[in-house]
Amino acid sequence: MAESDGEDTSWHAELESALLESCDYGTLRNICKSRQIPGQYRPTAWKICLNVSGKGDALSSFDGIFDLDEQEQLRNDCKDFIDNLDNSEEEKLSLVSELESVLTFYCKSKNIKYESNNGWLDILGPLVALRLERADLYNCFYAVMTKYIPRDLAKDSKVYHLFRFLLMYHEPEMCNFLDTKKIFPDSYIHIWCRGMFSSNCTLPVLQAMWSLYFLHGDPFLVYFLGLVILVNAKEHILTLTGESKEIIIENLATFPNQLEDDDVEDFFSLAQYYASKTPQSFRRDYQSLYSGSITASKDTASDALLSASLCLQVNPSELLQAIQHGQGENVTYFVVDCRPAEQYNRSHLATAFHLDANLMLQQPTEFASAVKALLEAQRQAIEAESQAAGEHLCFMGSGREEEDQYLHMIVANFLQKKIQYVSIAAGGYTALLKLLEKEAASGVSDPALKSCIVSQTEPANSDDSGQIGDSPHKLSDKGAALVGRLTTTLKSKSATVKDSVIQFIKNENMPDESHVSSTDTGKRYRGNATGSVFSIGDEDDEGDSIGSAVSSDEERKEIVNTQTWKKKPDVLSVYECQEVKESGHTYPSNLFITSSHMYILRDIADRKGFSYIIARRALVDVVRITSKKRCSELITFRYGRFNDQETTIYAVDRLYIPEASEATKLIKQHIVKCIDSQPSSS
Repeated sequence: MAESDGEDTSWHAELESALLESCDYGTLRNICKSRQIPGQYRPTAWKICLNVSGKGDALSSFDGIFDLDEQEQLRNDCKDFIDNLDNSEEEKLSLVSELESVLTFYCKSKNIKYESNNGWLDILGPLVALRLERADLYNCFYAVMTKYIPRDLAKDSKVYHLFRFLLMYHEPEMCNFLDTKKIFPDSYIHIWCRGMFSSNCTLPVLQAMWSLYFLHGDPFLVYFLGLVILVNAKEHILTLTGESKEIIIENLATFPNQLEDDDVEDFFSLAQYYASKTPQSFRRDYQSLYSGSITASKDTASDALLSASLCLQVNPSELLQAIQHGQGENVTYFVVDCRPAEQYNRSHLATAFHLDANLMLQQPTEFASAVKALLEAQRQAIEAESQAAGEHLCFMGSGREEEDQYLHMIVANFLQKKIQYVSIAAGGYTALLKLLEKEAASGVSDPALKSCIVSQTEPANSDDSGQIGDSPHKLSDKGAALVGRLTTTLKSKSATVKDSVIQFIKNENMPDESHVSSTDTGKRYRGNATGSVFSIGDEDDEGDSIGSAVSSDEERKEIVNTQTWKKKPDVLSVYECQEVKESGHTYPSNLFITSSHMYILRDIADRKGFSYIIARRALVDVVRITSKKRCSELITFRYGRFNDQETTIYAVDRLYIPEASEATKLIKQHIVKCIDSQPSSS
């Protein structure tokens, strides 16, 4: 990068002296202080940053036999790559030989197959430009591949899940737009990750970028650099709403091409800013991206868990540290405890705001009011600089899947509203208590940690003794009595709410209801010349007995691989949803839509990536689709069979679908097509 007028270069002499003395990485970083390394010092500085300075010649063990199955393709790719350089013909021949030796030995030593356009030559390009010796060239290439390039860049890699979570965390509007267009990170960041932007930028820009890359030494920096690119591209990309998916992807993928030398330091400063405003727990969850063998088999269980997550997760230790330190320059959390009232009162974080997750379906109006109160409490806490203040919303459940189903619906609701900085406490309150107990048992825990928890002395009644919330520390008698009174009051309220949810779902006390069972009959919409073949409307004016007809599919509980089903050629679309039963229980599920059928697949809790087929429904049998006025995402499907101008309702499904509008529109379109394709009954 060219030196601008007035730029401080006084530190260059110190840098030169340190490099001559073969300084270590720490010394180099302290001298440079995230400033650009001058071009003449890059070869030596890069070797120090990559920890290959003074290392032996690994290529000395190469037998010199070029016999890979794909050797001819590798040789041609090396030749084509070098032909684009400005070197002399003699130099080009030598470079082709060096590159072929480096890549052939790398494939043999790693026991991996060479593939064209895998990004390896793009990585070698900036290293070749430094005119390194062959041994240093191989060592630097090996170090970059090992430390900075993700092990797995397949279509379903965790790389893309991570980037989408980061984008959702900081730019939910952009993430929502791309999701709506069915544009996911694998289609545009693949080229950034496989070569550290080497195929996007000019050589001067790339060498300036890599100098800062190596000084930071952070392999995860690529995600924040990508985030900065999308933030800068946001205004332009959002204007492309009428363009095709392919055009938008091309715009995204090539946006780094616009970078110039003078942009690089600002580019990295912004990336560091976003990194500092992000929970750091993801580094632990995704560390396998940069560790282990490049040929290691994928951790399918871990991949399925992460791909099923809604958003970033925060480790309990990180959460506690942030709460202890209060408002600072980095991440501060406003914790939202979504457990039932009795659990919250028994034990909770002192700074947590309580939002009972059950309210979302049971009392939607009260839930909406509670959310408004939550956001206002967060705003006031920030203004008052209280210990509970935090820009970042961290939702906490119990940590038990069967109890946290509503929690996930709440988080999805906040994400749909495009609210920034939404995360979930990993493992819930159970994991938090275990962490405190572990630290207490070790004898090195900070006494101040105990003050983070408010808990009553004894469980409110004997029935709760086995539940979470056993006291990590004692309250005063007066405080325990107060919490006890609150618990009794809230438990009574909870029992009332539990009763109301069943009435809410069954619509038992609605005026002008028409209760329909599996044997009731009524007029079929088919013969009505003025009406639709089925109808879509509000549900509060009628009722059904949910689950009155249990499908044989549920009884058989056929198990299938969810991802395999998603790839079936006849599947038009898949929507994440919650199956809502008459009892009020919900089950994470997926709604599959084909041109003729709907399928409901319920996730198997202890077998990630697998589902039960709960229902197979012919679209032609759909009689009515309704939604709750107070919760438009809660959709009820009624199915019937037409006979002698009457319809027998044989089954009812109720689903909470975050993308309800899109799903019902698609279903309606194909119901009409199915009915139109049937032979006339006249």
